[in-house]
Amino acid sequence: MQLELQSQRGTRLRKNKSQWLKIEIESNKLDYIFLVNGNSLYTRGISNSDLKIAPNSYYMLINKGKDFIRINFNRDISNHEIIYDPYKFEFSKKVNLDARFFEENYDIPKDYIDTLPKWYSFKFTYPNYNLIFIKPEFGLSIQLHHYRNESWEIIKGKPIVLSKDELYYFVESGSVFHNPANTYHTIINPNKKVGKFIIVKEKWEGKFDENDIGRVFNPNDYS
Repeated sequence: MQLELQSQRGTRLRKNKSQWLKIEIESNKLDYIFLVNGNSLYTRGISNSDLKIAPNSYYMLINKGKDFIRINFNRDISNHEIIYDPYKFEFSKKVNLDARFFEENYDIPKDYIDTLPKWYSFKFTYPNYNLIFIKPEFGLSIQLHHYRNESWEIIKGKPIVLSKDELYYFVESGSVFHNPANTYHTIINPNKKVGKFIIVKEKWEGKFDENDIGRVFNPNDYS
């Protein structure tokens, strides 16, 4: 099975079946991909051995190059479970979420000082932390910060979390993740039921600036 992955695009995050899956990519293209293989995110120095996906493991590829990349799979992947499709709502109408919805349906502390509404997430900012809501079947961009460390506490839901190049699947409420400066991190809400938001409490150390974000994969077109 073969597919062409366009520049700055990612595949779906899938779960392998019960046999080993081998992915083949031209060797001169390996420097231009990010690879999710099981619990690891590979961003550099990828070899052919990294492209072997164990049975029942999760996998995804992101093309960071300027040209399309041709990907070959030694098996049909069309029946592999799709955990997250970053482009499922690409052509849908994009309407920003409203603070009133969350205030009416959740126990939102009233002393917030700012909000950041998006069509896939909503952030309440407080003096010492942020409260972030992520819609079902959406993920934040894969990003890093240059001047601050972040920590995430999962308040509600069972998200997929990328922290320090490691992925954690369907984590429990109460889990805490620390994201040092210059390390990749993201949160994905794999829930397919409408209204089942992931809720995250975010704290930081260092210089907080909304512009201090390096986005390396941003399917939601947020800038």
